[in-house]
Amino acid sequence: MKRIYGKFRGLCIAVGLLFIQGVALGQESILRSYERSFIRANLNGKTDVLRDAASDTGAVEFIGQFYEFALDFVLQNTEVLRDDPDLNSLAIAVAQGLRNTGTRATAEALWQVFSSFRDSAVRVTVLNSLALLGQGNTSIRNSLNLYLANQNNRYRSGMSPDYPVLSACIAALGVLGDDSSFPALFSALTAGYPEAVTREASEALGSIEGDYQQYLIGVIRNSPPVEKLAAFNAGVRHAAFTEVERGEIAEIALETALELYPGGWENETAAAQLRYQAAGVMGELQWTRATNLMIRHYYRVQRDYGSGTASRERFLETIHNLGSMGSSEAARVLSLQMGYINAQMEQNGNFDESITLEAVNALGRIGDKVAFDHLAYISYLPYPEQIQNAARDALSRLKW
Repeated sequence: MKRIYGKFRGLCIAVGLLFIQGVALGQESILRSYERSFIRANLNGKTDVLRDAASDTGAVEFIGQFYEFALDFVLQNTEVLRDDPDLNSLAIAVAQGLRNTGTRATAEALWQVFSSFRDSAVRVTVLNSLALLGQGNTSIRNSLNLYLANQNNRYRSGMSPDYPVLSACIAALGVLGDDSSFPALFSALTAGYPEAVTREASEALGSIEGDYQQYLIGVIRNSPPVEKLAAFNAGVRHAAFTEVERGEIAEIALETALELYPGGWENETAAAQLRYQAAGVMGELQWTRATNLMIRHYYRVQRDYGSGTASRERFLETIHNLGSMGSSEAARVLSLQMGYINAQMEQNGNFDESITLEAVNALGRIGDKVAFDHLAYISYLPYPEQIQNAARDALSRLKW
């Protein structure tokens, strides 16, 4: 009895395997049938074959393979038929089908379609598909980031973008939500696009999770001067940031700006604004740990003022901000400035009252005894009463 049961069980398994093999062979036969129909059809008819396969319940198991087969055809014929409306329609159907089947392995090939085709509808459809199929794909993410960054630069140079494609790229990066996309999306936000595109960039940025301060710092370190300035302003005005976070952003902004010598009026203006504004924030916060950076900035402005490329107002605010550092190093630099002013006054009676007064007051705020000799010497020189009074007040504030 057991022997009979064993034989019966083996027979059932064999029949089952044959059935499975038959199903597989049947499905393969259906796939080959659709592939033959696709090959034989004219260009317009190929899209119809795709649609027939997509609606065939018996083709569900292999429809992804069939779309990959059609994708190969599209890529092989791109050079010859790139602008043919029927090939465009086929490319759109393929991209939509691959998105529906979730075939991620085709993401790089779809990017080739995007790079090769000029038709806006094809490119938008591909980007919509890559928003899903590009998940976790570093190559696709980097390609999208680079494309958007290039579009931003072209727009700033006066070239008009393909707005539907631009919006689809921004939306795809928002769906992918990777932090590497922050610089390109922030650049789009600040490029001066029409309001609708700016809003799309803002929404895409909002979908990226992570350390917002570090994202802004990354833009300040690595992006063009105009974007550095925009990121700095976004950071120091961000209501949720603490004074420490604002100070860190300002310190990195000043450090970065001091290394910039950009070409072009717009970049030079943005770099100078970044320097002055960052120094202003650190002065306001009394960010003493960045004294060395503030000293470098001071000497830069002193030189520019002497050559006529910086205004008196800029030099005055720089002296004031350095005086807010409250450090011995800052006091020594300002004491040298005071010594120079005293020497000029003694030799020829020339001095700038506003600069002299600002330097005296800054030394008084710091209160370091290194300034004693220069402040005391003011009483022996024919300065006006306002400066004499300021010097006496500063002397009284020195710490011994």
